[in-house]
Amino acid sequence: MTGELRPAPPAKDGESEQPIPMVWRPTLARIVEAFASGDFGLDRGIPVVAPVSAETASQIRMSIADYGATLAPLPDQAWDTSVCIWYGDHWSLLVDLWTEEEGRSDLVLDARVTEAGSGYRTAVHLVYVP
Repeated sequence: MTGELRPAPPAKDGESEQPIPMVWRPTLARIVEAFASGDFGLDRGIPVVAPVSAETASQIRMSIADYGATLAPLPDQAWDTSVCIWYGDHWSLLVDLWTEEEGRSDLVLDARVTEAGSGYRTAVHLVYVP
């Protein structure tokens, strides 16, 4: 035994929202970094993330362009307000996005996480203003 603490698995609580689990945060940060650099289809690939369709990539690009600000990488504060909830076979996530001009923006990343073997798989749904 090494004495390492393993993070608790994400709760499957369909009754209330919970913070985004630590285990998913690096992947979500990579997704937002890709979007901030203009890779809306995640063409460079991110392990454990489903490919983004051309239609969804176009919608994400248009949502960010229409918003009129420059998407920024996620700061640590993004996790203070981002949430997920269990929906029976997946977690639905809303990650608050930040822009260079205003900090926390009205934009969110809407994604789903499913269990995949001994890990998780993330699928991007959309970026929008709720």
